[in-house]
Amino acid sequence: MDTTLSAVRAEFPLLAKVTYLNSNSTGAYPRGMEAVLQRYAQTLQNWRDEVWEGWWADWIGYMDSVARFIGAPEGSVVTDANLTTLLGRLASCFDYQGERRRVVTTDLEFPTIPFIWKAFGRYGAETVVVPSEGGRIHEERLCAAIDERTRIVSLTHASFSTGALVDLTPVVRRAHEVGALVVVDAYQSVGAVPMDVKESGVDFLLGGAHKWMCGSLESAFLYVRPDLLPTLRPAATGWVAGENPHTFQNQRDWAPTARRMASGTPAVLPSQLSQVGLDLLAAVGVPTIRAHSLRCTARVMERADEEGLTVVTPRQEERRGGVLALRFPGDAEVVRRLVASGFICSYRGALRVAPHFYNTLEEVDRFMDALVAEARKEP
Repeated sequence: MDTTLSAVRAEFPLLAKVTYLNSNSTGAYPRGMEAVLQRYAQTLQNWRDEVWEGWWADWIGYMDSVARFIGAPEGSVVTDANLTTLLGRLASCFDYQGERRRVVTTDLEFPTIPFIWKAFGRYGAETVVVPSEGGRIHEERLCAAIDERTRIVSLTHASFSTGALVDLTPVVRRAHEVGALVVVDAYQSVGAVPMDVKESGVDFLLGGAHKWMCGSLESAFLYVRPDLLPTLRPAATGWVAGENPHTFQNQRDWAPTARRMASGTPAVLPSQLSQVGLDLLAAVGVPTIRAHSLRCTARVMERADEEGLTVVTPRQEERRGGVLALRFPGDAEVVRRLVASGFICSYRGALRVAPHFYNTLEEVDRFMDALVAEARKEP
């Protein structure tokens, strides 16, 4: 582990207590969050309305920090409590009557995605689900499902269950050829896999802070391609989404920035907490994080192969995100025993191992030693 990553590791107290390889579920929280919480408590104990000036600046500052992190311009990102809220609001911007009513998605999406699009069926949306094969989506099959009837292509960048990455380039190209828009769920990739929204050409990108970005719960974000902003008329926003909210007057129009997709009074504490982790990631750089992640997941695969454990995640580097999924008899019970003994991982139909930039190869080996020992036990 190089000196930069070693220095960052010291910012995560949890790592001194357990072997933590569960960042795909919830990232380790940096120690700097404690100071933010203390400052917040002191602010509430000595309340003055003027506090909102600083809080508003913090909120805007965090959204613009996220924008820079994904290669987007300022004003193109908005935050809210969770991805569900933001996707539902985004979905309300589109007309699903007439010929162009299809939403093309996949069977590897997190349950939020199909649940929302199914609900929009009451407004005419017709969902087309492209099946996966071998734990991943084949871009050719996905592109074949996209035609002039498609309004939205809604897909995950990295599968929460298998860790498989989708190559966005051909999907975006095909969607734009037929006039469709692309909504990407990047909750399981941003912070672990490089993402540049300008380079990828995606129209909308959703993500959140509490996994690979080492931030707070209740802090999801939505990126909107800037030239699309004037066309969006969301159905369920709040006073903060207005063009001049601080006048506290009835608003004539939405904000010209991504703030038009906001709700009511912003949750400033999650943004303040999440800024701490985002600053650490930005200082290290996602290319460095990605290289370290690939080394760690390669070690997991090597050890799994030695023991005959099935690797569900695609093996090619360009096809896998930050999490590796393993299957073997009794895997759910093995996860329970591992967690009980201080080796933190998770189970979503397979055992998921998620080393991040603060983990070491030595930790990966200790985890795999424990995993192998538990897997060999009689059921």
